[in-house]
Amino acid sequence: MPEATTSNTVSVQNIQEAAHVLKDVAVRTPLMYNHQLSEQTGANIWLKREDLQVVRSYKIRGAYHKIESLSDEELQHGIVCASAGNHAQGVAFACAKKQIKGTIFMPVPTPEQKVKQVKMFGKEFVDVKLIGDTFDDSFEEAMKFCKEQEAAFIPPFDDPKIIEGQGTVGKEILEDTEEPIDYIIVPVGGGGLSSGIGSYFSVLSPNTKIIGVEPAGAPAMQKSLEAGKIVSLEKIDKFVDGASVKRVGDHTFKICQEVLEKVVTVPEGKVCSTILQLYNEQAIVAEPAGALSVAALDFLKDELAVKNVVCVVSGSNNDITRTAEIKERSMLYEGLKHYFIVDFPQRAGALREFLNKVLGPDDDIAHFEYSKKTSREQGPALIGIEIKDKDDFEPLLERMERAKINYEYVNNQPHLFRFLI
Repeated sequence: MPEATTSNTVSVQNIQEAAHVLKDVAVRTPLMYNHQLSEQTGANIWLKREDLQVVRSYKIRGAYHKIESLSDEELQHGIVCASAGNHAQGVAFACAKKQIKGTIFMPVPTPEQKVKQVKMFGKEFVDVKLIGDTFDDSFEEAMKFCKEQEAAFIPPFDDPKIIEGQGTVGKEILEDTEEPIDYIIVPVGGGGLSSGIGSYFSVLSPNTKIIGVEPAGAPAMQKSLEAGKIVSLEKIDKFVDGASVKRVGDHTFKICQEVLEKVVTVPEGKVCSTILQLYNEQAIVAEPAGALSVAALDFLKDELAVKNVVCVVSGSNNDITRTAEIKERSMLYEGLKHYFIVDFPQRAGALREFLNKVLGPDDDIAHFEYSKKTSREQGPALIGIEIKDKDDFEPLLERMERAKINYEYVNNQPHLFRFLI
């Protein structure tokens, strides 16, 4: 049997001990064979359903394990965390379970649904402080509070105890499958989950390849691995909020250097399409980060053919108020929705001509903004057109040219598009 440790600070034994600590706290989530995804990819696909966890994400594992490792002396002034999402819920649940005081700092713009969830899990043991416009603002205030109150800080990912807790996901996967696993696909934010799973498999199933997945708008781990050192990103797209960080952890980076086969990135629009696919076809509610591993399958199809593959669905804390945005991003990515600024002649019948000469039988106007300017010969209108198939786009443009429509295409102009849509 191989040595039950790696060159990093997280050992198989520690992960096994973490599993014992968590046995009456975290749910042992199912590993489920997925027929539809297997048929679509030509691989054997299993889903590790952390979306069914007690706080609807794997974060309870690391948070509780870290808190449980603290001494009574360390806990006497309570604990603190900064989070706008799943980590906050995991910490809150742990506080209520252990009946200890917790203070959770969250940015002011945090959706009310997430704030309510934290308060629900934490009950009377948790105080939520909404401070600052961003996570960085909340984190700064949390650290000040820790120093003033001498409270213990519970980091979201960059801590051996957190990593060991997340590693119990890997322990369950290995115990619950009868077939050798060729690949595990894991969402990557700060790197806690991938570090934990990778540490376990690198020893007990070294032939299994661990592939990390990041959103294209926040490739912090990919850039760091390519550079051979931690790279801090100046700007990120925060849409996949559970996996969008500017900087990965020191501990997690060192471990991921050893255990990850590679990191791939997935466009945010593809993530949205996957969220809708999982919900509509399989009744699985996945948050953006939770859908990352499944979204990556299309980009790894050739590599995964006829292989045994596990995708970790990491969470399901999806705010229903984001549904319209998710659908919009999906349609834009799939090439099914297109925006134009059209200069209409200011005369009666101009719009009717556009409808008759430009729109195809399956095209639909989904967005229309127009303000008549009586002192001008032409008036611009913002028009959003939905098409049935992406191949219908070129014929649409051809009809606009034939009709001599004066237009400007907006989709490929990010700065203009951001303000208009």
